[in-house]
Amino acid sequence: MPSKLNTVPFVSVENMMRLVLDIGVENAMAEIADYIEDDFRRWPLFDKTPRLAAHSAEGVIELMPTSDGIDYGFKYVNGHPKNMKEGLQTVTAFGLLASVDTGYPVLLTEMTVLTALRTAAMSAIATKYLAPENASTMAMIGNGAQSEFQALALKHICGVKEVRLYDIDPAATQKCADNLAASGLTLVKCKSAEEAIKGAQIITTCTADKQYATILTDNLVGAGVHINAIGGDCPGKTELHKDILLRSDIFVEYPPQTRIEGDIQQLSADHPVTEIWQVLTGEAAGRKGAMDITLFDGVGFAIEDFSALRWLRDRLKDRPRYVLLDMIADPDDPRDLFGMLQRERGRMSRLSP
Repeated sequence: MPSKLNTVPFVSVENMMRLVLDIGVENAMAEIADYIEDDFRRWPLFDKTPRLAAHSAEGVIELMPTSDGIDYGFKYVNGHPKNMKEGLQTVTAFGLLASVDTGYPVLLTEMTVLTALRTAAMSAIATKYLAPENASTMAMIGNGAQSEFQALALKHICGVKEVRLYDIDPAATQKCADNLAASGLTLVKCKSAEEAIKGAQIITTCTADKQYATILTDNLVGAGVHINAIGGDCPGKTELHKDILLRSDIFVEYPPQTRIEGDIQQLSADHPVTEIWQVLTGEAAGRKGAMDITLFDGVGFAIEDFSALRWLRDRLKDRPRYVLLDMIADPDDPRDLFGMLQRERGRMSRLSP
């Protein structure tokens, strides 16, 4: 990557898509999962804070910052469920990685596609550590923009072979099935959540409505399953009946954020949960028994985005899918910013006819 201090590599949506297709979607998610696992194993080194949210009646806009003391990263992301009716994306994002040593940015990128990849990678990590042994069937409840990524990540990383699809909008289910037709997965289109979870050892919920919803009722969930509840991402939005939570061993990314935004916002502030990084490091147990219900209440956390940004920076070294942006003022004398303006005035005058 270029070393000129006044230029920053920028990865557009087009270049992100081409990079991912160069590598392969499933391979990219597996690589990002490795970066997330590496960073979660050094969790105590990171600055951590719940994301900074600006809520409105239409949705939410959030900043997600973190640093490991060497690099600093943040993501800007929105969540506007109403957008879908207007032909717009529900979620869009961009992100930046910077050097802590100089404060200079070293990478600017779209993160709408990248977030979909890292979210699916995170679900696969949780599933790998928490699902029943030899689990091979997943119910995918909610067949929107994230569903194909989830299915492919769990296929590649966790060995899922069958995905049972359900969405309140049959067109979404058909879209998902069409997109995954050549994936090698066995796809079953279902007419209800109850039908979808029959025979599934893994249940993933990923719905968009910003409301207290009950996508899964208590009577639908039997023993011996793993649930990825990844649709919750703001106060006032849930997917699971409270009684499911009370029967589950709950695993989260960062409790101060998940207690505000996740399904566990329905529970008391002292209800016990396990941080998933502790499972990865061996400091806490994951699944304890075959008949347990494990629940990953995933809301997305800044360290996952940091991992994805690190992955992208490293991948660009051998696949230069970026353009350079002139983002940083670079005067001859760092104290003479105004002089740089004056010199530009002179250059413009010389170029004028």
